[in-house]
Amino acid sequence: TREMTIRDLVCHRSGLDTFSGDLLWYETTYTPDDILRRVRYLKPVSSFRSRYGYQNLMFIAAGRIVEKVSGKSWGEFIRERVLQPLGMNRTTTTVRDLKDNYAIPHNESGGKGLRPLPLGNIDNAIGAAGLNSSAAEMAKWLLLQLNHGKYEDKQIFSEKRAAEMWSPCVIVNPNPMPSKNSPNQFGTTYGLGWFVGDYRGRKLIYHSGGLDGMISQSAIMPSENLGVVILTNSESPAALALRNKVLDIFTETEENRDWSAEYLKIAAERKAKQQEIDKKAEANRAINTKPSLALSEYQGIYSSQMYGDVQITLENGKLVMKFVPAPNFVADLEHWHYDTFLIKWRDTVNYNFPRGWITFVLNRDGKPDEIKIDQPNDDFWFYELELKRKGK
Repeated sequence: TREMTIRDLVCHRSGLDTFSGDLLWYETTYTPDDILRRVRYLKPVSSFRSRYGYQNLMFIAAGRIVEKVSGKSWGEFIRERVLQPLGMNRTTTTVRDLKDNYAIPHNESGGKGLRPLPLGNIDNAIGAAGLNSSAAEMAKWLLLQLNHGKYEDKQIFSEKRAAEMWSPCVIVNPNPMPSKNSPNQFGTTYGLGWFVGDYRGRKLIYHSGGLDGMISQSAIMPSENLGVVILTNSESPAALALRNKVLDIFTETEENRDWSAEYLKIAAERKAKQQEIDKKAEANRAINTKPSLALSEYQGIYSSQMYGDVQITLENGKLVMKFVPAPNFVADLEHWHYDTFLIKWRDTVNYNFPRGWITFVLNRDGKPDEIKIDQPNDDFWFYELELKRKGK
């Protein structure tokens, strides 16, 4: 950290893995400072500045720097320096300021098909997430970018800074052998807060966004003076399909590629793959086994130096798992085999987790000493928790 600069924070070359530590801010009661104090316990996967790893926690650090330097909250600073000058009057920096006429997120968490979700409060993730906007107002932000920091008669940031944001800082995916029909031929890099790549021979500046039940895509093609923003309130790949279709139209490509059909096929294949994974898990399950101990013996507090406490309790004769820093993270535990239990998240959990398991590790005295959470997903790394039992 002695060598880390603000540039390092916002171009994802800290040495930490992509999304490492994101459980620290997601649905937790931790403040930004609480989160940043706990970053010290995360384990780097590469040396400093040697490779890309998308880091929401570094954006939170950048947000705190804004607060320290300006003497204002991140929300106040963004409103005064960006939102108000651009006339983004309905855009908010917290869901608590959403008053009316806003979209409700949807996903398939809970196992009962598509469902509406409550608006998650992620005010602790300043700098990384939290802006709530519309396509019309986001278009003003893209116009500011296309005009190199100028909007109407106001210079919000300098042309020099605009060029820096669009300049590669770290390689994401070099794409050494692109297929003939790939719109991205040269690969992807990351600048300052933007991905920098190419699309059908033209420079493309872009970024995606995602929270429970919401997916967005923003893209800028400077040579065409084009900006596009797609906001969706589901977790389908529709936003990316729409973005690519718009880019194809404006680049007048002769290839009539059906992006919607392609991504629909990918989504179906992914669902089928998950079903195969579930079938394999069932086939490998050891039937007619019992836990090593009475269920009451598994109760206790299991603590992670990085994350905090996870509590195992007994309710109505069944084990329940509760993440203390994240009150909504509650799951019923159903015996699977031996000392492994199936995780059944309650409806208070908005993330659409596939099947996951928790295993109790016994020490040489036959007592629970540790829990290991095996919860596959694309965003949150439960294996980082290293949960040891307290007060043995």
